[in-house]
Amino acid sequence: MNDKQYLKWEKRLVSPEIVFEKIRPGMRIFIGTGVAEPRTLVKHLMKNESGNLQDLELIQLVSMGEAVSLSEMSFSKFRLKTFFSGWIASEAITKGRVDLIPCRFYRIPQLIESGKVAVDAAFVQVTPPDEAGYCSLGVAVDVARQAMEQAYFVVGEINDKMPVTYGDTFVHISEFDLLVKSNEAPMYFCRWPEEEVFDKIAANVASIIDDESCINFSIGPLFASLAKHLVHKRHLGIHSPFFTDALMDLVKSGAVTNRKKGIYQGKSLTSHAIGTEELMSWLDRNPIVEFQGIDKVFNPITIGSNPRFVAILPARKADLTGMIALHAGKGKALTSNPAETMSFVHGAELSTGGITVFALPCRNRLGKSNILISLERFENLFTVRESVDLVVTEYGVADLKGRTVRERAQSLIDVAHPDDRKKLVEQAKQANILYQDQIFLAESAKCYPSKIGTIEIFKNDLTVRFRAIKPSDEEEMRRLFYRFSDEAVYYRYFSPVKSMPHKKMQEYVNVDYNQIMSIVGLTGESGHGKIIAEARSIREKLRPWAEVAFIVDEEYQKTGLATYMYKMLIRLAKEKGLQGFTAEVLASNKAMIKVFEKGGMVVKTTLEQGVYSITIPF
Repeated sequence: MNDKQYLKWEKRLVSPEIVFEKIRPGMRIFIGTGVAEPRTLVKHLMKNESGNLQDLELIQLVSMGEAVSLSEMSFSKFRLKTFFSGWIASEAITKGRVDLIPCRFYRIPQLIESGKVAVDAAFVQVTPPDEAGYCSLGVAVDVARQAMEQAYFVVGEINDKMPVTYGDTFVHISEFDLLVKSNEAPMYFCRWPEEEVFDKIAANVASIIDDESCINFSIGPLFASLAKHLVHKRHLGIHSPFFTDALMDLVKSGAVTNRKKGIYQGKSLTSHAIGTEELMSWLDRNPIVEFQGIDKVFNPITIGSNPRFVAILPARKADLTGMIALHAGKGKALTSNPAETMSFVHGAELSTGGITVFALPCRNRLGKSNILISLERFENLFTVRESVDLVVTEYGVADLKGRTVRERAQSLIDVAHPDDRKKLVEQAKQANILYQDQIFLAESAKCYPSKIGTIEIFKNDLTVRFRAIKPSDEEEMRRLFYRFSDEAVYYRYFSPVKSMPHKKMQEYVNVDYNQIMSIVGLTGESGHGKIIAEARSIREKLRPWAEVAFIVDEEYQKTGLATYMYKMLIRLAKEKGLQGFTAEVLASNKAMIKVFEKGGMVVKTTLEQGVYSITIPF
């Protein structure tokens, strides 16, 4: 048959009943996934009562639609095999009505190519052929090509509403034995509704994603909100299983260029698209989106080829050591499987500057804490706590990378719901995770001034993130103390302090924010970072004034840090109705006196016995 004959594809169209006449009992039939599910063929298969349609094995990567009716399944007619226990197959797998094939996604193509998972027939939805006779696999590439190559009977369901996509998506119409015209629209999904709590979580996740990072994307309320918090980033890259409406919005904003990726530069890489008709129209012949098989999208080595890869993974629960319970049941995303989670975690570990982020609300919809002392009774666990870098809730970011179990517990308690922290501290003490004398100030947990967080750039492109001090800053503040010279310590404490043990430092970092304002400055990776400065004001008991003091790592002095933090304290003090500051400064500490002079306020000084008593009325 020559090319011109191929182009007369309409004459090759047959009814689904003609297709099913070619099916024999016991055949193993691959069915396309997701939006690319050949719904016309599948629906006719479900209704057809022909005697030859018996004991069939239907093989589908993910069962996402309603065409394969699991609730009305007849074992004598067919049995479904799937590689994923989410979406509609979850309950059916639990009840034994569907067979699950456990396998890392990026290895599935190899299983099919080797014949380990054999395919006799393949039903695939494609676009109408172009002038050269090539059809596009559309918006679900996954393993369709490998299935077609192994099957001896291949049927194409032509759907003129399926977008033409670029990448490893094109198959020639000559590769199909029979063609069927689709009378079903592609499977569309509404935008995921945004929720206030996930908007706050997404804002915190966005705060740790730097310019030029490469990220994955998925479905759900976290990602529905995340995109809008990333629109001000620059040169982001996309390497993601799913392409959604929210991700389309992010690309349209200009924040995504893919220029800094290590592989597929200039392209947003994906295997599946799931979303609205608007998304499908936007993807049609869009050259900046690259569809590739799951052997590439889920491959940790391919993922790790992208520098600064941020693996963003929704979680259900977290315990105080960093173990994670993933989402389970109907509707969960592909990356909610521990094996596929590990693909992106491992990819982030291979990536230069890569990090792994698990995000979750601090409480579930019943008002119970999602941060727990133990996850023993939960299913779908990601137990490799050593690979968990950051845990994010609406109350902030817990930095776990390189931290001891005790430090992890302190960080995770800091991002739990304020009303749940006291119980967590008590439980951690009972489990000997925290020190028995660990301080906990319940009122401080409720009034932590999270809104004061900000980022500023100083001399020599020094980028510093500022926020209020937390109990989990104990170790970092100890390290800061031990970096100071004896002179710097004397300037700050007016005595030759030689050590700063746990008892002293925990009293310092556990503050009553109604009386004390303590700001720390951090450098380094977003979400991690080293404390290099602290500024503190302590309200006086008998009048609306506060005593103020600063300390800056000697490596970062003369950069303007102290002056900036001093001005922050002034602004925050005025907001609380304070009328001025006081300070005690050694006469030899000229640098600190200059900080006060640069603050833009009237400075009154009195010198007595080598110490300046400073008064700064607002």
